[in-house]
Amino acid sequence: MPQIIFLPHEELCPEGKVIEAESGVTVCDAAWANGIEIEHACEKSCACTTCHVIVREGFDSLEESDELEDDMLDKAWGLEPESRLSCQAVVADEDLVVEIPKYTINQVSERH
Repeated sequence: MPQIIFLPHEELCPEGKVIEAESGVTVCDAAWANGIEIEHACEKSCACTTCHVIVREGFDSLEESDELEDDMLDKAWGLEPESRLSCQAVVADEDLVVEIPKYTINQVSERH
């Protein structure tokens, strides 16, 4: 079973976290199932960028993003070549190293 290594994030996982993820689940769903509450203001419908992550390792194991996701990513804070929306990035067979950006373009968080 592949692992997702989440790098430390000040609010969501200050120590970082290593989780097991089944192939076929999204990075967002795997994170939530393991207590990492990545924002997803659009309820994972690929209509915002609040679940933006940067895949530091294992990026090439993910299916390519589609045009809708690419259009959304263009609006993400801190966009990098390895950026994905975690609600659309489906875990394959390889381990992933994921960074959750410090900021989103979301003006209001449900946690605050």
